[in-house]
Amino acid sequence: MSLSKPISARRLVPALFPLAHADAASAAAARRERRRDTFVATPPVPAPSPSAVRLAEPLPTLAPSRLAFHNRILALLSGPQADLPEAALLTRHALHSNCRPSSFTCAAVLAALLRARRLDDFFALHRFALQAAVPPTAATHVLYLSALAARRLPDDALHHLRLLARPGSPVPPSPTAYRVVVECLVADHGRLADAVELKDEMLDSGFVGPDPKVYSLLMAGFVGAGDGAKAVELYQELKDKVGGEPVLDGIVYGSLMKAYFLMGMEEKAMECYKEVLGVESGVKFRAESYNEIVDALGQNRRLEDAVKLFDRMLGEHDPPLRIAVDLRSFRVMVDAYCAAGRFEDATAVFRRMGEWKLVPDVASYNNLIRHLGLNQLIGEAEVLYNEMCECGVGVNEETHVLLMEACFSVDRIDDGISYFDKMDGLELKPDATAYHKLVDGLMSFSMLDKAQEYFDQMKGKGVSRSISSYETLLKAHVAAGQLDNAAKVAKGILLDEKAVFSDEMRELLEGALRGDGREDDITKLYEDVEREKAEAEAQAAEEKARAEALAKEERDRRRAEAAAEDEAAAKASAAAIEAILAHKRKMENRVSPPDANSLDGGFLSKLGLKSAGEDTLQGTHQITERTGEDGQGQLW
Repeated sequence: MSLSKPISARRLVPALFPLAHADAASAAAARRERRRDTFVATPPVPAPSPSAVRLAEPLPTLAPSRLAFHNRILALLSGPQADLPEAALLTRHALHSNCRPSSFTCAAVLAALLRARRLDDFFALHRFALQAAVPPTAATHVLYLSALAARRLPDDALHHLRLLARPGSPVPPSPTAYRVVVECLVADHGRLADAVELKDEMLDSGFVGPDPKVYSLLMAGFVGAGDGAKAVELYQELKDKVGGEPVLDGIVYGSLMKAYFLMGMEEKAMECYKEVLGVESGVKFRAESYNEIVDALGQNRRLEDAVKLFDRMLGEHDPPLRIAVDLRSFRVMVDAYCAAGRFEDATAVFRRMGEWKLVPDVASYNNLIRHLGLNQLIGEAEVLYNEMCECGVGVNEETHVLLMEACFSVDRIDDGISYFDKMDGLELKPDATAYHKLVDGLMSFSMLDKAQEYFDQMKGKGVSRSISSYETLLKAHVAAGQLDNAAKVAKGILLDEKAVFSDEMRELLEGALRGDGREDDITKLYEDVEREKAEAEAQAAEEKARAEALAKEERDRRRAEAAAEDEAAAKASAAAIEAILAHKRKMENRVSPPDANSLDGGFLSKLGLKSAGEDTLQGTHQITERTGEDGQGQLW
């Protein structure tokens, strides 16, 4: 290699070795440059925006005081000193204190309120927690959806779930959230089309994959609707979604077997049963999955197979490592024995719950009471009822309605009415369905006056009367020739905004009145209805105007109070300022300030000097005295 001119060592070393420098000055400059490049200014962290989304704090990161409060609430929710009202009240008061409850504390109290069916307290605490900016978690959203489902508000639950599933949601929906809403739509309201649409939205959202529990709920809904082919189609869809392989979650196979039984394919159902429960099967079963299989067998005349599977479940049950049976396991076995007419065996298997350290709940008691009542075994049902009262198992509205219907089935009318009346003493609130069953039962015994009495009670207790109850009473009064009562019922239908007076009922009433020669009563009925509607509208308008006037008066009063408070504050401020100024003037008058000459003289005297004025005055005086002695003036 040839070079045009030689390269010196001083030029070659920095090129080959970047850290080598020709002199000390360049080395120092390089070090300063490296330090400047190394230092990176950290920008200040901006304060969080009030509208920014806040996430729940993990429990280990809580302050000791907040963690202690969390443990205190948990102690109030469980144990021998459990006090749910106190826990809810403490949590609600702490929301605006220095020791605010965490998201998990609020979720624990909300779950306890939901289990106790205290829905009003649940929604109140949930609203307060949101207003206090407590971040909701996925569990909080599931509890809220469950409360909406328990309040029978499927549209609100559906709307809330779709809000959670929006893109960018801070807390995306969990599989449990979809399960709760799908179960509400299917089991409680029979809205299968909406549930299938929600399932498709679940798959499209990307938050949740094909969930076997959701598919199982949909399959059970279609089986209940008598469409077994659609249930099988849903199973095939789920199988395709998981790659064409067998579904390893056993929750879907109970509904699949029911679909096969419904379609008359019993061999196919039993083939599926042997395949998924065989020794070499890889399908995972839990208590809920086993229960669906037992229910499918028991409700389709396969009691022996159901008993064998139940014994297998008891053998596998090893809490807490493996939970193979639960309360519903015993309920489905009770259903299976009752379906076969073996009520003594059903009662015996019910009594076996204690052997497995399971305490029967109100749903388990009601299930057996319903079967006994349907088969007119009222004595055994009453024994269970007394046992519930003695053991502290809270009886509910369903318990009393079941006993009422059982008493009506054996012509014990007074006992049936007494079971219904007991709900008032226990502070239970029967719904419209319970009243409808009572009214139908009384009318079946031709007790129209008593049925009308209970029907009139519904309005006073805030229970909305159904159109079916109206029509049943109207038909009964017309059949009994009690046209005045029939006209009264028709008037109630016309005045009820939620009820529709059908053409069939109108023709029935008008035909009965014409047949009795009371055509004028028809015209009078409609005139009275129009007049009462007009009076009700006028009264509503008057009450609205009165409420608006009271609200305006209250606003004016508050404004006057605020103006008076502002005026009083201004007067107090002016008085305080005047007092300060008066004190200042008083102090200025008491001590007059020295002039500039005196201040200068005092300062010069400290230095041993005299001011010019003092020299002049003193010198003049001395000159006068000196002249008086010898007649010559001297300057001192």
